[in-house]
Amino acid sequence: MGVFTNKIDFEVVIMVNHGNPNGDPLNGNRPREDFDGFGEISDVCLKRKIRNRLQDMGEKIFIQSEERCDDGCKSLADRTKTNDKMQKALKTKDDEAYAKAACESWIDVRAFGQVFAFKGNSVSVGVRGPVTIQSAFSVDPIDIESIQITKSVNSETSDKRGADTMGMKHRVNFAMYTVKGSINHQLAEKTGFSDEDAEKIKEALRTLFENDASSARPDGSMEVVKVYWWKHNCPMGQYSSAKVHRLLKIEKKTEFPKSIDDYEFTLNSLPGLEVEIIEGI
Repeated sequence: MGVFTNKIDFEVVIMVNHGNPNGDPLNGNRPREDFDGFGEISDVCLKRKIRNRLQDMGEKIFIQSEERCDDGCKSLADRTKTNDKMQKALKTKDDEAYAKAACESWIDVRAFGQVFAFKGNSVSVGVRGPVTIQSAFSVDPIDIESIQITKSVNSETSDKRGADTMGMKHRVNFAMYTVKGSINHQLAEKTGFSDEDAEKIKEALRTLFENDASSARPDGSMEVVKVYWWKHNCPMGQYSSAKVHRLLKIEKKTEFPKSIDDYEFTLNSLPGLEVEIIEGI
């Protein structure tokens, strides 16, 4: 396994067109928004999509969706039991060896970290991951459209016609979101995260919504527009992540934007810091 050389900051621009990027289960599955009306996609949601894309790319994933399980394990505890190195470390109560074995086995553990605390285990291990991702927020307050839907078929066999069931469906008409993240060198050294892993994360971000279609997010309603990728020239980074994340400015050119052409992108620079701009798929 290779090494991770220098700190990385990144920012992803996402376009939503008549879709629900992240429903809030506590609010009738309406698209998430903050108190100021700006749309939000939680970091947990984004990490789930990254894990799915990495799994599609053939990588081994620890936190798998139930419908995407590819190893037959029915729980996280079961998945750890299939790892011989982890079980050996468990018997000797070697926390460091336990964490190292987990990081070597699953890319999402060495990227995002993980807490291993299972009933009956003699060790409880926490791994801090180098890849941190913020929640995505829309550039402008979002316009949520709600429509009423009905189901007029019988769920079970019956001589009588089933009563129509009413429901609601919500979507964002059009919005631009940005998500910001970083990869920390110090934590990458501890988990074994490498430059090769960083390239896989970059590709996962570029193709974030592939194989992610659903009734709430039909194909074409979610799109990665661009990925901005800053690689510093030293392990600790030339600048703070906060300063780097302020370089990209996105402003609307019309009162009611309907397409990407209605936005103006301004990318500022910092001395000695190069940026790679990758188009979404």
